[in-house]
Amino acid sequence: MEGWQTGSVTSENPLEPLDAFAASDAPLSEGDSTGAPEAAAALNLDSVAAARIASDALIGGGVQYVVVSPGSRSAPMAYALAEAEAAGRVELMVRIDERTAGFTALGLALSTGSPAAVLTTSGTAVGNLMPSVMEANHAAVPLVVLSADRPEELRGTGANQTTIQLDLFGEHVRFAADIPAGSSPLRAVETALSAATGAFSDLAPGPVQLNLAFRDPLIPAPEEQLPPASRRQRFRIGTEPLTMSLAPPAEDLPVRRTVVLAGHDAGPVAEAFARANGLPLLAEPSSNARFGPNAVGPYRLLIEHFGPGSAMPIERVVLFGRPTLSRPVASLLARADVPSALYQPVPVAWYEPGRRTELPLESLADLADFAGCGPSAWLDAWLLAASAAQHALDGVLAAETAATGPAVGALVWKHARGQLLLGSSNGIRDVDLAGQPAAEPSATVFANRGLAGIDGTIATATGIAVGGRQETTVLLGDVTFLHDTGGLLLGAGEEQPQLRIVVLNDSGGAIFGLLEHGAVAEAGGYGGTVERLFGTPHSVDIAALAAAYGVGHCAVSTTAGLAEALAAPFAGRTIIEVRTDRHDLRALHGRIKAAVAAAVDGVLAG
Repeated sequence: MEGWQTGSVTSENPLEPLDAFAASDAPLSEGDSTGAPEAAAALNLDSVAAARIASDALIGGGVQYVVVSPGSRSAPMAYALAEAEAAGRVELMVRIDERTAGFTALGLALSTGSPAAVLTTSGTAVGNLMPSVMEANHAAVPLVVLSADRPEELRGTGANQTTIQLDLFGEHVRFAADIPAGSSPLRAVETALSAATGAFSDLAPGPVQLNLAFRDPLIPAPEEQLPPASRRQRFRIGTEPLTMSLAPPAEDLPVRRTVVLAGHDAGPVAEAFARANGLPLLAEPSSNARFGPNAVGPYRLLIEHFGPGSAMPIERVVLFGRPTLSRPVASLLARADVPSALYQPVPVAWYEPGRRTELPLESLADLADFAGCGPSAWLDAWLLAASAAQHALDGVLAAETAATGPAVGALVWKHARGQLLLGSSNGIRDVDLAGQPAAEPSATVFANRGLAGIDGTIATATGIAVGGRQETTVLLGDVTFLHDTGGLLLGAGEEQPQLRIVVLNDSGGAIFGLLEHGAVAEAGGYGGTVERLFGTPHSVDIAALAAAYGVGHCAVSTTAGLAEALAAPFAGRTIIEVRTDRHDLRALHGRIKAAVAAAVDGVLAG
């Protein structure tokens, strides 16, 4: 492998700046960081010197945190980063499990708004980053993979822990570069950071890979040592809840019965748009738009009441962000008789151009022309229906003697301050169903909705808490919790985040009972198959797990107990285990739907 191998793999055409590397033949003198890769290789830098160049370039490009997994081949980067940390220029976190390391870096990037890096040794260590890289790709998160590798002369020889690492992540990275041993990594690092942060106009932000080959020796010279310790000045970007205002709409806008859908990562602009145009706002929890006077709480149970044949059917839909939670929403967007538009001012990573039916619009003015203003009775009808639905839903939940998923979701939503991470599966859907919109947001909400996986949730929450440096709550199910118990492991001396972990423990996977599989289980034709293969029952002692990892723990089984636990102050990490039963969950949702339907029909008929 001579020189750099580069590529942009989220676009059909390679990025021109990357092609320019291979074409460049400018000379490179010692101490100069520009010019051709071949000239850079001629420097024959020792591994630690090359790593120091990479470390400086990463920090200069905005990387505030690097999560390090231990390894020998990656040692030059580890030593270089340790020197930078001692000088107060970057902050390191150490995780022994590379999958945990990847999701921790993902959380750091989410909460700081800056690219975060993860460093691994060679071999299977790199492969363990695939889930976090996939999530970062579809969620447009600037995750920088620093994978250490053997030099060219050892590749393909059967050398220990050596495999094909370049382009291991395929189309999930914006840029991948193989940096030969002895060459300067500066330009590759700079280009990688540009690609990761979305500096190239045709690509959304996302993950990148720098595959750094290192040749022995892998350690600093005997006479070298860490610089004197300096205090690091920390800063954060855009982690506080935001609100915004829009100018009043033009008076000549058409009058239309339009709804505003705010999917994941829509932002407060969706709330401001709905308010400015007098339209109902149907906002998912991780939209960070679920607040304000136009927000409708249990909206997914109301859509059918404004469908074809109703007195006031929906005429148009405008979409902000990515909708991921609700089949009623998906069905609404799929209707050919209801035109829809997507607000897309910048490139996004969650769909391929031409693969969705919404009309993409770059300006709010064009979106307003499409949406129009709601007629005088339109928003009132939605808000009256929402009030009746919320009252009916709360009544059903209050009649339950034990804590239930929707009740837990509502309480966590109400009590969350600072930052809130919602795990995939039922947790985020419980909040979507029962979490009442507030007048103003009280927490910045995160969720791994790029691929909606349950893996890495605790690690992601840890990264969010450390990067945001404020109180953080994560709501997740027991299966999601068990999938990432390794994320609870913090080495001696590692920073303890202020993290409250709320685990809804119903001894298995409850979400499948709410899907078609629940009907299969009720029919009985497949015996215990659904419970075994989908319910995945277990009897893990979460209190014992918490004790093993040195994490605080308390167990509750009622909503009153949960409310008390959520209101209690905490420091460091603590687990609130909410013990409940999932076997009545399908029937509970049936009761909720029936109660809401009766209440809403009565309001709309009146």
